[in-house]
Amino acid sequence: MPLKDLPPDARPREKLLARGPAALSDVELLALLLRTGLAGKGVLQLAQELLDNKTGFGGMAGLLHATADDLKRIKGLGPAKRAELVAVLELARRALAEQLRERAALDTPDAVKHYLQLQLGAKKHEIFAVLFLDSQHRLLALEELFRGTLSQTSVYPREVLRRTLQHNAGAVILSHNHPSGSADPSRADEVLTKTLQAGLSMIDVRVPDHIVVAGSRSMSFAERGLL
Repeated sequence: MPLKDLPPDARPREKLLARGPAALSDVELLALLLRTGLAGKGVLQLAQELLDNKTGFGGMAGLLHATADDLKRIKGLGPAKRAELVAVLELARRALAEQLRERAALDTPDAVKHYLQLQLGAKKHEIFAVLFLDSQHRLLALEELFRGTLSQTSVYPREVLRRTLQHNAGAVILSHNHPSGSADPSRADEVLTKTLQAGLSMIDVRVPDHIVVAGSRSMSFAERGLL
């Protein structure tokens, strides 16, 4: 049904203004962002197709991990709409990064996970990244240090130590993604973590966590008692 044919209090914009954004479904929120559909397809239908498992990205998390190139396959998403959707993802990244710069990362573990999911969740190849933290455990920088294949990456501890010293970091949070879709750590992941932890301890730098990202899911070494 076209938006104009809906009762005023059922239209997404009016509903949001009257009851707040939490009252809207994912489809309604996305329709607000898209604003218009295309010939023969209303904006609500287009939003539903974007979130559908078969025709789209399997929910909001999948859509937010889509790249501008991924979005090209959806009929009705021109350059302007694709740019707006990607901009929303970038705004989310920046908002979370700002939060981590202002507050101790270890006080906001969920924010750290969400930030890393937004940074690494859509990567097609394995990426090893490091969050460099100051002495108060606030974010200094995130760097993608190593890029691998779909199944493995080569991580050089010496380079991790060198970048840590350059940032004058007091602690680091390690992270990498699993494009396979499973967030469970491998034995190699555990060995690498111990190696880096031992090397960084020699320069008095803590490793409070190692987070594995798999799409919209993540796994914390610290929460599993692996550190």
